Amino acid sequence: MASTARDTAKTKTAGGLEETRQPADVTIAADAQALSEQLKAMRERLFPPAASKTLRAFSSGEAAKLIGVSDGYLRQLSLAGEGPQPETGAGGRRFYSLSDINALRLYLSEQAISKGNLQKARTYLPRRDAARGEHLQVISVTNFKGGSGKTTSAVHLAQYLALSGHRVLAVDLDPQASLSALFGYQPELDLTGNDTLYGAIRYDGAARPLSDVIRKTYFPGLDLVPGNIELQEFEHETPQALSRRQGGEENGPVFFARIQAALQTVEDDYDVVVIDCPPQLGYLTLSALCASSSVLVTVHPQMLDVASMNQFLFMTSDLLSVVREAGGTLNFDFLRYLVTRYETNDGPQAQIVGFMRSLFGDRVLTSPMVKSTAVSDAGLTKQTLYEVGRENFTRATYDRALEAMNAVNGEVETLIHSSWGW
Repeated sequence: MASTARDTAKTKTAGGLEETRQPADVTIAADAQALSEQLKAMRERLFPPAASKTLRAFSSGEAAKLIGVSDGYLRQLSLAGEGPQPETGAGGRRFYSLSDINALRLYLSEQAISKGNLQKARTYLPRRDAARGEHLQVISVTNFKGGSGKTTSAVHLAQYLALSGHRVLAVDLDPQASLSALFGYQPELDLTGNDTLYGAIRYDGAARPLSDVIRKTYFPGLDLVPGNIELQEFEHETPQALSRRQGGEENGPVFFARIQAALQTVEDDYDVVVIDCPPQLGYLTLSALCASSSVLVTVHPQMLDVASMNQFLFMTSDLLSVVREAGGTLNFDFLRYLVTRYETNDGPQAQIVGFMRSLFGDRVLTSPMVKSTAVSDAGLTKQTLYEVGRENFTRATYDRALEAMNAVNGEVETLIHSSWGW
């Protein structure tokens, strides 16, 4: 009773007026509801009439660059009626959807194969060949500290690989669901129970196949496993499952093998999986790391962030050693540190990057992800640098940001291809 009286006590405002103080949970719930309604209204304004995102068309120059041919060659194909035909706009300008681009890739790849040039075919359509032992590449993007550019790095990597012709699955493992938001989902409105990876890795009889959870996106070649707050249930249920396992009551994969087991059921459909891990070292992150063939650790080049990463590495090492002793396999194709939000004219940041390179050598990616207003401005409309057109920005700003982003993701793509022996 005393607590209730305190919760509803009268307080004086700065203007001397009396107001009733609500319980904290009521205030927070009201704020969450108000924000949710505004985000829904904003989405409906930005992406009418279905309030869903679409991907813009690409100019012939952009399409040619994505495929790896000249614009003139694309024009010749179009005039000859070979391959998919583009839309023609004012002044005869040609525009290609990503589906058109992928169809052109397939056409050119088949032409190269017919001439016995497998290597050329793969430059057009870089698909892994499981029959040749080219395994599914699972990349976890992780960091212990929020604000390190983890989700931004994950979404741009996934989209870059899809634009390059790979079959990509993006997995949002963060209960805050920022990756899902960038793909146009509002978790509390668009997702119900069992719509996240939790639905495929949960311990009870309500588990469902991962294929039922995966959603197509407006990016052809890029599918999504969305996230929401229900992912946190895995953190709560795993200790209980471990206790039952010790008592001989729990069957199925142990917690650190559950994501790997789920991904194995869909591996034939994808070349690369990109996992956006939560900014904490819990059971979800550990399970993701055990499912991974490679890891990217994002690092903001500030001393406090580097110190935080140091603790993250110590904790990760200790926990993974326990997992390894329990039978988990931890053989990464590559482990790389990605410098994010890098300001080229910032001397202290340059010193920290140099310090990291002296310690870790080539485990630090050569290219940093630079801090750019183009990336943050695109984020205002829940878009990425690959979704917005160059015409929406100062061209020099956009070009610098895109060049830096492509350099980072191209470096990762090279590592992926190397893991396949290309």
